[in-house]
Amino acid sequence: MKLYMFIFILPAIFRAKTQVVHNSFVFTGCSDTEKEELYGTDGEEVFHSDFIGKKGLLTLPDFADFVNSTSYDGFYEQSVGSLEVCRNYLDIQIKAYSGSDEKTEPPHTSIYSKYDVMVGVENDLICHMTGFFPPPVIISWTKNSVNVTEFMNSQYRPNHDGTFNIFSHLKITPEEGDIYSCTVGHKAILGQPQTKTWEVDVALPGVGPSVFCGVGLTLGLLGVATGTFFLVKGNNCY
Repeated sequence: MKLYMFIFILPAIFRAKTQVVHNSFVFTGCSDTEKEELYGTDGEEVFHSDFIGKKGLLTLPDFADFVNSTSYDGFYEQSVGSLEVCRNYLDIQIKAYSGSDEKTEPPHTSIYSKYDVMVGVENDLICHMTGFFPPPVIISWTKNSVNVTEFMNSQYRPNHDGTFNIFSHLKITPEEGDIYSCTVGHKAILGQPQTKTWEVDVALPGVGPSVFCGVGLTLGLLGVATGTFFLVKGNNCY
C-alpha cells in the first residue's frame, strides 16, 4: 500500500458583515486509500464531504450563526470533481518526488474516555493523534490484546503549523480490569508504532471518613459514660 497523499490547502481571508476578519481554508487530500475534502474557518472545520455516505456535512454547532446552511449547497458534487483532479495529480507527484527527502513529523498520541467511567455503562474511548505530517496515519485498536475493528475515524484536520490531527472513536462498555490500546503507525516512525493503553480502573466508594467518624463518635460516647460513672461514684463517697 502506498502512503503518498497529495494535498491542496487554499487559504483565504474574508470579512463578515460586522467587519471581523476571518481566515478560511479548503483542504483536499487523496491517496490510494484516503480521500477527503473539508472547508474551515479560523482553524475550525465548517463542512466536509462524506464520500462513503455520498453527501456533504456541516460540522459547526447551531449557534455559529455566521454560517448559512445553504452556503454549501452543491459543494459535495464539487468535491467529487476535486477528488478526481487530486488523484490525477497523485501519480505525477509520486514520480516527481520519488527518492526525495520529504520532511516528516511523527504523531503525538493520547487516549481518554469521553465521559466519566462507570462499569457496565456504554462510553466512548477516544484516541487523538496530532502534530504529524504528512497524512495518513494507520490506526488499530485492541481490547485485552484482541484486535477490534468497530471504530470510526474523523477527517484529517490541519493545524496552524501545517501539521495534521485526527480522532479515532471506539464505543466501549467498560468492565473492571479491561485493557484497551490504540496503536498508531506513520511514515516518520516506520517500524516503531506508538501504542497508548487505557485500563478500566474504577475507584470504589471511600469508607475511610465514615469509619473514622463512627469510631470517633463511639469513643466520645464512651468518654461521656466513663466520666458520668466516676462523678456518681465520687458523690457517693461523701
